[in-house]
Amino acid sequence: MGSARPLVLVADDDEDIRELVSFRLARSGYEILTACDGEEALAVAAKATPDIAIIDVAMPGLDGLAVTRALRAAPATATTPILLLTARAQDADVETGLAAGADDYVVKPFSPEDLASRVASLLHIAFAASLPVPGLRAVALR
Repeated sequence: MGSARPLVLVADDDEDIRELVSFRLARSGYEILTACDGEEALAVAAKATPDIAIIDVAMPGLDGLAVTRALRAAPATATTPILLLTARAQDADVETGLAAGADDYVVKPFSPEDLASRVASLLHIAFAASLPVPGLRAVALR
């Protein structure tokens, strides 16, 4: 995580959802970047690499699945945790979202407290994964 306050990208075409998520996470101490569609989300992420991205699946133009795939393909955001936020609740939808590269999947309507907890958990996991393991050394495989 690049700053003292983790940087969160919130991309949703619904202004009310975008503001709710942004408000709740800002109150939890996160710095927030917002985007109202997929193209803007990718542009924002290219300018300021987020520590985590919360992406709506059903956005006009470039949808959340395409944004997720693009973030995974870009070196700067390849390991950025991605949480998909959507009204699509079928098992197949969840599987599709996770297969696209999402780390978590939250169905609307959602609890803002649950969302904040999931964001904190994903950031904790990402941070822990970036730490070196004492006593572990690289071994060349042949």
